[in-house]
Amino acid sequence: MTGSATRYLYLARHGEASGGGTLTDAGRRQAVLLGDRLRGRPLTTVWHGPLPRARETARLVGSRLGDVPLRETEVAGDYLPYVPTPDELPPESAEFVLSRLARLPASEREAGRTLAPRALEQFAGPADGAEPCHELIVTHNFLVGWFVRDALDAPAWRWFGLDHANAALTVIRYTPGRPACLIVHGDMEHLPAELRRTGSPREDGV
Repeated sequence: MTGSATRYLYLARHGEASGGGTLTDAGRRQAVLLGDRLRGRPLTTVWHGPLPRARETARLVGSRLGDVPLRETEVAGDYLPYVPTPDELPPESAEFVLSRLARLPASEREAGRTLAPRALEQFAGPADGAEPCHELIVTHNFLVGWFVRDALDAPAWRWFGLDHANAALTVIRYTPGRPACLIVHGDMEHLPAELRRTGSPREDGV
């Protein structure tokens, strides 16, 4: 996307969810604390994916922001942004990456082929207009990684392995004529220790 104004793109993974897809009590607390963290920021829109855990997180965040509108978009949904071929991957980790991706539903692969490029087209770049644009996307782990790897010009497959805690905050700045700038990545300052969860097995004491 081309434009004449700087875009500040705020990205957040949804709060912790139950097996049924709705937020747990901890997830609701995470969402409220994220909203408190963002209160006072000049956000113009809170975008969110169509699944209940993203929609509920966005609603709770929005309740702390005042009159900022909530808007649902399928490009903020839960899907595989990119599935690599074996020759794209480092030999030492190719088997691990491909076996993990193979466990995920084929529907998420299919959706990613069209939705992932559309997500970048809509949000990854300067904004139209004369005034800086501040937008929040409440989404899922994989898509946050997709935006981060794009901002860093990393290979398309490298969204994999960029894990993000529930309700953690990432901010990317897109300024006309400059490379994208990753300002904040996976920040959990607003969450107490007991709410800092990724949903993945703990490794190396993280």
